[in-house]
Amino acid sequence: MEGVMDSAVGPHFSGLRLDSRRLSSSSLQSPTFANGTADAAKGLASPKADGTRQPFVIGVSGGTASGKTTVCDMIIQQLHDHRVVLVNQDSFYLGLTEEQSEHVQDYNFDHPDAFDTDQLLECMGKLKSGQSVNMPIYDFKNHRRCSESFRKVNASDVIILEGILVFHDQRVRDLMDMKIFVDTDADIRLARRIRRDTVERGRDVISVLEQYGRFVKPAFDDFVLPSKKYADVIIPKGGDNHVAIDLIVQHIRTKLGQHDLCKIYPNVFVVHTTFQIRGMHTLIRDKNITTPDFVFYSDRLIRLVVEHGLGHLSFTEKQVVTPTGSVYMGVDFCKKLCGVSIVRSGESMENALRACCKGIKIGKILIHRVGDNGQQLIYHKLPMDIAERHVLLLDPVLGTGNSANQAIELLIRKGVPEDRIIFLNLISAPEGVNCVCKRFPRLKIVTSEIDGRLNEEYRVIPGLGEYGDRYFGTD
Repeated sequence: MEGVMDSAVGPHFSGLRLDSRRLSSSSLQSPTFANGTADAAKGLASPKADGTRQPFVIGVSGGTASGKTTVCDMIIQQLHDHRVVLVNQDSFYLGLTEEQSEHVQDYNFDHPDAFDTDQLLECMGKLKSGQSVNMPIYDFKNHRRCSESFRKVNASDVIILEGILVFHDQRVRDLMDMKIFVDTDADIRLARRIRRDTVERGRDVISVLEQYGRFVKPAFDDFVLPSKKYADVIIPKGGDNHVAIDLIVQHIRTKLGQHDLCKIYPNVFVVHTTFQIRGMHTLIRDKNITTPDFVFYSDRLIRLVVEHGLGHLSFTEKQVVTPTGSVYMGVDFCKKLCGVSIVRSGESMENALRACCKGIKIGKILIHRVGDNGQQLIYHKLPMDIAERHVLLLDPVLGTGNSANQAIELLIRKGVPEDRIIFLNLISAPEGVNCVCKRFPRLKIVTSEIDGRLNEEYRVIPGLGEYGDRYFGTD
């Protein structure tokens, strides 16, 4: 056994097989601990042509048994309200031929050539485009893929790609929005590897140590350690570093909840997405939903948007005495507030606003659409003192933004300061957000989702159809 370990510190071979050409390690540079925050802050990938967003891809690398899987599991557990899928590079091992299996002790499983990187890229490309894929399953005891078994992986919000060499190939690195390197002491990694391979993969200690000395450690020095310089985040101590993992999850949550337009316009706010919100959007966007169900789930979503919008109002500190005689330092709501609905779809949001703000005054604006881009203001009834109030402008769908601009211009002419207007909608088109924010950069827009685009008929895609007709049952 000592002889086995001695080979780890002497000359070593990192080729795919024992007789492969020796790879020089003289070019190795000292470890680089970070690439800065620029790459890590890239955020979500750009939307695809159909307007849907590509998933956030995280690469997790590190030496064998460094705790990569533990780190991935902890990230997945904390992102429980998002769809997360784990892709293991080990699933893409090339199966050994019969001849290779007879000399398996001479095969280097830690060399880049041991993996089917082209198939990995193909599967990752499909997942990034929103398609489901069948992942291969590798049998570590027989060193072959299970020919009739696959693991189906569905589209998700977050893809975690884990493996010792996921940073080695630039094509794979280019898929990632965040790269994490799990850094663990070599002795700890060796102990974990012995336990894993003997218990889970049916191997004996001698063969594990021999493989470690001949292939695993040399491959780490030649391929894994140099790839550390590509990492955006380095986690010492692996899964035991709860602080680092909490910070990473917080960063991921920020990126998942931040639409690209929110980076351009700091006055645009999207309600934090959960499975509940996504489920309600799925229901109201279904063309086969009944009118009562459409109204019920629309009202639930509208109330969430209203509550989120109210959170952007000014407040004053207020001190009260609780029934226990204790003093509680809280805040007092904004008193000068009113709602204004753009008739008629906007009227669907009035009940939610009244449920949140008892006795609130609500005005109305009617804008007649002439053609695709022309609007004509034909009616308005607003509170007499509206210039002294904060205004919640209500319209469930922000499409081109032209009607919204007409309504906002009217409010400003009536004396309402631009920064006291909060525009609330269920869904928004990027074109409408651009149109309104460029013209009125100081008002706030609060929405539950930003859709993909407008089509040639100026309809929001994927959208939810004619909202007013569906809500009031006149479609």
